[in-house]
Amino acid sequence: MSDISFSNATANSVIRPQYFQVTGFSNMPHAKYYFIFLCFVYAVTLLGNSFVTLIIYIDRRLHIPKYVAIFSLAVADLGESTALISNLFGIFVFNTERIGYGACLANLFFVFLFNSVQSVMLTVLAYDRFVAICFPLRYHSILTNTSMAILVSAGWVLNFLFMLIGLIFITRLSFCKSTVIDSYFCDHGPIYRLACNDNTPSITLAKVYIVLHLFLPMSVIGLSYAFILLALSKITSWEGRLKALKTCFSHLFLVSVFYGPLLVTFVAGFFTPFHLNTRIITTSLSYAIPAMLNPIVYSLNTVEIKDFARKTFRRRKQEHHCCIL
Repeated sequence: MSDISFSNATANSVIRPQYFQVTGFSNMPHAKYYFIFLCFVYAVTLLGNSFVTLIIYIDRRLHIPKYVAIFSLAVADLGESTALISNLFGIFVFNTERIGYGACLANLFFVFLFNSVQSVMLTVLAYDRFVAICFPLRYHSILTNTSMAILVSAGWVLNFLFMLIGLIFITRLSFCKSTVIDSYFCDHGPIYRLACNDNTPSITLAKVYIVLHLFLPMSVIGLSYAFILLALSKITSWEGRLKALKTCFSHLFLVSVFYGPLLVTFVAGFFTPFHLNTRIITTSLSYAIPAMLNPIVYSLNTVEIKDFARKTFRRRKQEHHCCIL
């Protein structure tokens, strides 16, 4: 019984293991090569999002509502990717599938916190496009730095509290049999299914999470673009319609990349159980790829950031030329 510690010798005691075993990659062929691929994705994610946050922090012209949300999205991308890759380093670099009980709960908390914030920020950016296209003359009065900061802060605080409640429910579970997690990180579902006492609160919270962070944001984003298309239909020239719609393409692409795989995983898994390896690959890609693409497709593709990068490059080139002379 060295692997499990008992809090009390009563009937109502909570049995907590000293560690969990994360075994998602143990039966996957060529798992090390997949880990190398995920490390490459993480490196690109780290460079891209760090560059975006640095530019937004330095350039005061980017201290506007839209970039408050983009900055928050980049921070969430960095946090989620780091939380996921740190666990994989333990598995592949240090050759151990064990993770301490407290460390596992922390891993669960941060992965889902940052992922839920990503969902909120994509929804906020859809609202930004809605206001910009449907109410262009009132954009600066509706979306101020203060109102955007309130939206972003509310997204972080409410998600923090939601994840904290989920974490408290997990700490009430007893693990008196298996401690093997069939995933590549401390995933919520595989953990609460291991419990040998009542896990109804965790099951309910998981269902609420799917509604709040998958179906509700997708509904809000879909409704926003329905109003956007309605507003564009009132523009007489095709050039004007395409010009306005062009500002939405990057966001729509990222929304598809972020929600598409998650939706397919949840819906398909509801009707037909996935093979474990298939589920792990689709889930890991749905977490890793959007965080990598966000700065490349959306942030670095904006006119303001392109101008900043171009001016910085010219300035450095001129300084280098002066030094040579």
